[in-house]
Amino acid sequence: MPVRVLVVEDDAAVREMLAMALQRGGFDVVLAEDAREARAHILEQVPELILLDWMLPGMSGVEFARSLRQDALMNDIPIIMLTARGEEEDRVRGLEVGADDYVTKPFSPRELIARIKAVLRRTTPAASEEAVEVDGLRLDPVSHRVSANETMLHVGPTEFRLLHFFMTHPERVFSRGQLLDQVWGTNVYVEERTVDVHIRRLRKSLAPSGHDRLVQTVRGAGYRFSAKA
Repeated sequence: MPVRVLVVEDDAAVREMLAMALQRGGFDVVLAEDAREARAHILEQVPELILLDWMLPGMSGVEFARSLRQDALMNDIPIIMLTARGEEEDRVRGLEVGADDYVTKPFSPRELIARIKAVLRRTTPAASEEAVEVDGLRLDPVSHRVSANETMLHVGPTEFRLLHFFMTHPERVFSRGQLLDQVWGTNVYVEERTVDVHIRRLRKSLAPSGHDRLVQTVRGAGYRFSAKA
C-alpha cells in the first residue's frame, strides 16, 4: 500500500501543488487546511508522515507539532515542517517542539520527496532486528516500543533511531558528524546542531525512569551511551 502523507497547509494553491507532486511520487495524500481538520484526519486514520506548514490559522504549525508530541496516540508520527523561515533559531525551534526535519520554501518537488523518503527510512523500524536491553531499558525494533523496568516510555521516531544506535553501540564515543551519518544518513543534509536538539529530546523521554543518565556528553568529543558513571 502507498505511504499515507497528511499535508497541513492553509494556502489552497500550495496545498494542491503538494498533492500533485506527492501523488506523482506514489504517495497517498490527505489534505487539511488547519490543525483542527488535520487532527480529525489523524483520528480517522493515522498517516505515516505529516507535512506541516509553519504558519497556520488558529493554532500554528509549531503549536500543533508540540501538541502531537504530547499525545500518546500521535507522538510517533514523523513531521516535516514547511517554512519560509530560514533562520537557524527558527529551524532549531521547529526541531525542539518535535519536528523530524524541515524544508524551507521555495523548494522543488524532488527535494521534498527526497526529504520525505529520508525521514521515512530513519523512522521505520527494521522488522528483522532483535530487541536490545541495557540496565533495565529495553528497545524493541519490531513493535517500535521502549520500556524502562516494564514501564512504557514515549520516544519520538528520530529519538528511537538514535537510542537504538546508542544501545547497539555502547561505551563508544561518537561525534555529532558520526551520529548524523549513522542515524540520519550520509546523503541527507542536516546541521550538526540538530543532533544536540534530539539528544535533549531523548534525555527528556528517558528522564522519568532515570535512564537519561545513560546518554552522556563527552566534552569536546561528542556523546556516549554507557551504564557506567
